[in-house]
Amino acid sequence: MVTHKTKGIVLKSVRYGETSIIASIFTELFGLQSYLINGVRVTSKKGAGKANLLQPGGILELVVYHNDLKNLQRVKEFKWAYVYENIFFNVFRNSIALFMIELLQRSIRQPEPNPPLFDFIEDAFVHLDKTGDSAAANFAIYFALNLSGFYGFMIADRYSGKNNILDLMEGRYVADKPDHQYYLEKEYSSVVSDLLKVMQPSELGHIRLNQETRRVLLHALETFYALHIQDFGKMKTLPVLEAVLS
Repeated sequence: MVTHKTKGIVLKSVRYGETSIIASIFTELFGLQSYLINGVRVTSKKGAGKANLLQPGGILELVVYHNDLKNLQRVKEFKWAYVYENIFFNVFRNSIALFMIELLQRSIRQPEPNPPLFDFIEDAFVHLDKTGDSAAANFAIYFALNLSGFYGFMIADRYSGKNNILDLMEGRYVADKPDHQYYLEKEYSSVVSDLLKVMQPSELGHIRLNQETRRVLLHALETFYALHIQDFGKMKTLPVLEAVLS
């Protein structure tokens, strides 16, 4: 049976049977896939510690079997592609990572491969692991803003003195308040414009935001995604992230 080498980012893992795990993994080659991984929850030397690699957010090197006709694939081998220094061990960064993971879970629905999206996600998690605390504090907002571009509804940064109201339903800056409630006024829309201009995550540390501004923007982005993705729902990690960023 043919095997394929691919990188993957774990989005979710659940126990299956006595020793196995079913993991939802966004892969570079095949997009979002579900994998049955046997023998990773046993206490033998061979299985010890392997389940730890399947934590949400883990970036893996995989050798997999793939059948387009099956919904559940199998993994032959897997190992770390990148070993985190902070994300799994630091409450602050882990809360940001879990928000990012939930956003991916709620927005990636189909199994189609998307290598540019994979590269963006991988790069984002590595930067979150390495970047300073001031940049990390704005990371969830930065990630959500830029992720939307891969789904075709990214906000066009055409903020100006005249067009200073951000219409979340239309995803653009307008001059007059829309006839619905889904918009941000100048105080917050200008900050979104600043964040949209950030080219590298390390630059996020130069944008100083207070707790209330982050809270408003995170909830606005939750609304923004809900307006553009059917059945998006409410994010469970958002209250935890708010508490950590406070």
